[in-house]
Amino acid sequence: MHGGGLELALVFLLAAVIAVPIFKRVRLGGVLGYLAAGVALGPYGWRVVSDAAPVLGASQIGVVMLLFVIGLELSPARLRVMRKPVFGAGGLQVALSSLVLGALAAAAGLGWKAAVIVGGGLALSSTAIGLQLLAERKALTSDHGRLGFAILLFQDLAAIPLLAAIPLFASVSGQTAAQPIAWIAVKAVLAIAALVFGGRLLLRQLFRIVARTRMPEVFTATALLVVLGSAWLMQIAGLSMGLGAFLAGVLLADSEFRHELEAQIQPFEGLLLGLFFMAVGMSINLTRVMAEPMTIVVGVAALMAIKFAVLFAVGLRPGRLDVREALLLASVLALGGEFAFVVFGEAQTAGLLDAVLRDRLVAIVGVSMALTPLLLIGMTRILGKKAKPERAYDRIEDQHAQVLIAGFGRFGQIVARLLLAQHIRFVAIEHSPEQVDFVRRFGNQIYYGDPSRLELLRAAGAATVKVFVIAIDDVETNLKAVRLIRSEFPAAIVIARARNRRHAWELMDLGVEVVRETFFSSLFMGTRVLMALGVPQAVAEQRAQRFREHDESLLRTQHLVYDDEAALVQTSQEARKDLEQLFAADLGEGVLGGMVNRGEKEPAP
Repeated sequence: MHGGGLELALVFLLAAVIAVPIFKRVRLGGVLGYLAAGVALGPYGWRVVSDAAPVLGASQIGVVMLLFVIGLELSPARLRVMRKPVFGAGGLQVALSSLVLGALAAAAGLGWKAAVIVGGGLALSSTAIGLQLLAERKALTSDHGRLGFAILLFQDLAAIPLLAAIPLFASVSGQTAAQPIAWIAVKAVLAIAALVFGGRLLLRQLFRIVARTRMPEVFTATALLVVLGSAWLMQIAGLSMGLGAFLAGVLLADSEFRHELEAQIQPFEGLLLGLFFMAVGMSINLTRVMAEPMTIVVGVAALMAIKFAVLFAVGLRPGRLDVREALLLASVLALGGEFAFVVFGEAQTAGLLDAVLRDRLVAIVGVSMALTPLLLIGMTRILGKKAKPERAYDRIEDQHAQVLIAGFGRFGQIVARLLLAQHIRFVAIEHSPEQVDFVRRFGNQIYYGDPSRLELLRAAGAATVKVFVIAIDDVETNLKAVRLIRSEFPAAIVIARARNRRHAWELMDLGVEVVRETFFSSLFMGTRVLMALGVPQAVAEQRAQRFREHDESLLRTQHLVYDDEAALVQTSQEARKDLEQLFAADLGEGVLGGMVNRGEKEPAP
């Protein structure tokens, strides 16, 4: 394209705006849309961009930012917990894939040095595409998503010795032209140590100083400086840029700036990742694919089949995934990786690969990237939605408890702690198996079950329960449980948690006592705010009590007309005026204040 940078940027944005929504509309995913746009714009399509290499190099920043944001989600403690899947499953996947693919390359006629480089380069998977596919499907926290991330993290680490091996394998005039391997290792260790220890000492202080300026643009610039500076430090040490950004994110994961940093970086990350996927599409040599279709097809099939088999086996053991999750893991990571472009380019420069073989390998990796979203879509449709094995409800012995707590989240736990302090027996039922397992770790007696099932309530001794505490956060389940209890145990007292006013009115229809979940905490905070502004404590508490009585009266009044929107609006307006007059009277102002003042001046009869 013969225009300037502005025209090029407009073309990129236009291609993304057109291609991505179309591909997402037909459920092929945004990644495939970006790749297709890149193919169309690249040197083998409409030739809007004649050389994809500079675009690919610049767009690597998107991958760097993605890894920084991921690092922000992983505190050092969580990272220590992940060490087994990272080095166990990740190490095994890279070793097996490299061995099989390298042996295949050697069988095809390559020398052992080139075969090692080709096997290692093809063993790596695309971090950007893999994580993006998992994010699009909200699978990053799934079993296969967590293991996939651990494997990708190890692959980033494995790329370091692979790059270091290229100059060691290269020979010029029969002499090895390379830095000593010991010096390469020392540089890597020093760079990581400088980032980790220097980051711990400096990063938080830096952001505290910048935050005091109260200038958002300076904070954004500082965030970008940290990300790109960390990447640069790793790059000059011969390591992965993404590794540097990831470590910087981990160092800031426990800081008070984590969420602000994530908000500042994510817009840049999204745009640059889209550009990266376009650059990958531009790098697919369609001329080579068309000239040697069978070679490329066989190469892509062999690459994806071998990696799929290895990943499936690793997912089962040592990953401990079930068959479905292992298949999804293999579908996400069976592709080649963006780092292969760098590895094969360096190998060509070092004389280990010729230009034709390098083009073939790049085409194989690029086509595998384009096919992976389709593979994942197909595998997902074949497997269907995961049918979670229904966990059997816990058997509950009748403990003759006075209180039954339905729902044991934060709300229900506070009630339970208060009862425990008074030595009052209760039974707690929670419908989330994850919450049940989590709470039991701390020694709390809680049962898994559905509080809206009559047989479970009877087994828990509901017939002798005096008070039911409905602390379920889901509105529909909450109402269902209350309806059942009011129908089957009409003599019991029911106190129910309400998410909002409308939920409260629906509960009041059922004749239960309602506690709005945020009302009293907000009222207490309002009291503290008045005191902080200089209002005496007694006065602040009196006004809060008056506001509470007024609001509860309004809740009862509106309960009678909550199906009539016009009446709701009218009662709200009238209530606001009444409340203003009440507080004005406290200050001796308004109509009520005047009446009070006149009453004080008149002599007593």
